[in-house]
Amino acid sequence: MGSLHETNPSLWVGTTADPPRFHELHGDATADVVVVGAGIAGLTAAALLKEQGRRVVVVESGPVAAGVTGYTTAKLTTLHGLVFDDLARAFGDDGARTYADANLAGMATVADLASRHGIDCDLETRAAYSYTVDPSVVDKITAEVAAAQRIGLLAEFVTETDLPYRVEAAIRLPDQAQFHPRKFCLGLARTIDGGGSAVFEHTRATSIHDEGDHCTVETDHGTLTAGHVIQATHLPFSDTGGFFARTHPERSYVLSARLDGPVPHGMYLSVDSPTRSVRSARMDGEEVVVLGGEGHKVGQDPDTRARYTALEDWARANFPIRSVDYRWSAQDYVTVDHVPFVGPASPGRDRVLVATGFKKWGMSNGSAAGIMLADRIAGRDNPWAGFFDSNRLNPKQSVKDLVAANANVVKRFVGDRLRTETRTVDDLDPGDAAVLVVGSERVAAYRDEAGRVHAVSPVCTHMGCTVTWNTAETTWDCPCHGSRFTCDGAVIQGPAVKDLEPRQVHA
Repeated sequence: MGSLHETNPSLWVGTTADPPRFHELHGDATADVVVVGAGIAGLTAAALLKEQGRRVVVVESGPVAAGVTGYTTAKLTTLHGLVFDDLARAFGDDGARTYADANLAGMATVADLASRHGIDCDLETRAAYSYTVDPSVVDKITAEVAAAQRIGLLAEFVTETDLPYRVEAAIRLPDQAQFHPRKFCLGLARTIDGGGSAVFEHTRATSIHDEGDHCTVETDHGTLTAGHVIQATHLPFSDTGGFFARTHPERSYVLSARLDGPVPHGMYLSVDSPTRSVRSARMDGEEVVVLGGEGHKVGQDPDTRARYTALEDWARANFPIRSVDYRWSAQDYVTVDHVPFVGPASPGRDRVLVATGFKKWGMSNGSAAGIMLADRIAGRDNPWAGFFDSNRLNPKQSVKDLVAANANVVKRFVGDRLRTETRTVDDLDPGDAAVLVVGSERVAAYRDEAGRVHAVSPVCTHMGCTVTWNTAETTWDCPCHGSRFTCDGAVIQGPAVKDLEPRQVHA
């Protein structure tokens, strides 16, 4: 899901010149595999399956790679913060090694597909760093280096970087990469479309049914029938495995800027709070810096504009900023044990597959998921599939987070319904929004800068939570499971597949 008309489009959306257009589905169709979602996970799986001789149909509710993939920081790395020490503690060194191997393979697959298909996506080799500016955190960096080295990675402990400020310590991992994710995915979609396979944009899947010997996918433009279905929709909307209860959505913020000075060439992520991300990119032939951070749970920040302000204030305090050219935000899901779910949508059924919970590292994790899903459909053993199993149970590692995440959902579900707003529609200033009581019903109302009021039901069409206003993106966001809607109620991101119902108000 996604849109090219976000209030704050990303650098990747803004710098994709003349993107290819793909048709809408018209009528019914059959295929060997239907892939729902045209981001990096779905397109990687589709490309690999087509190469293996299968007829693949990809359906996307918006444009290709205009959702999460189009709004990432686009680092291709297996170094995901302090990942290896945490995984080794939870799953042992073998688990940490499996996670690293899968992500390394995901990175290599991106490079291989780009090379073989001649996709120009600004793919560049870079070193990745997880660093701290806090002396009290140095021991954690030391432990991360030790864990990475134990599982065979060429990691090293460093104190010198090309950042314009001092760090206390960092783990450095060479031979990682960065790229332009939308250029890559659009190029990949071109290779899938044709020769018996197809990519359909602006075609929303609304339900998926496992019929035992085949599957059907109902869309707003027709029915698709296939032997297998892959849900690569961020969070599965047809959720027989309860993934909404085993993950939580988080949002984070990014800006790109031109500098009066050198641009750091490494890819950096701080392990401090608030988190800060740094990488370079190219825009109009010039090297720019991409800076990120300010994460929070979706729908649970009263004024997200302050996140952009805080990020820009930090950027200007630490970099010689000449201009800030793009600002954008994105979200991803975090599983209760911090390992993605990849595999069957429910136990004992192998026709409908899912990939979700990439923990803001969807470029490498998503590509790895595409490999695993393609292998599963082909009947090939995959060395990482057991570790990422979508129906695994790891109570020791995850029960505490599972309880906390769902307690938060219950709190929002109940508390937001009881919360009352004393203002009326007439009290809304231009640019203001609120969930109001109008007559006998609750209404989510927004007055735009021209004074027009947009009114919709405040009840998320996924599971009935009350949406909240995202001031920075001018959207209604669900604080329970992360669905997002325009001010007029149209779905931007799932798991919701139905729009918010319109409401009539007098203003």
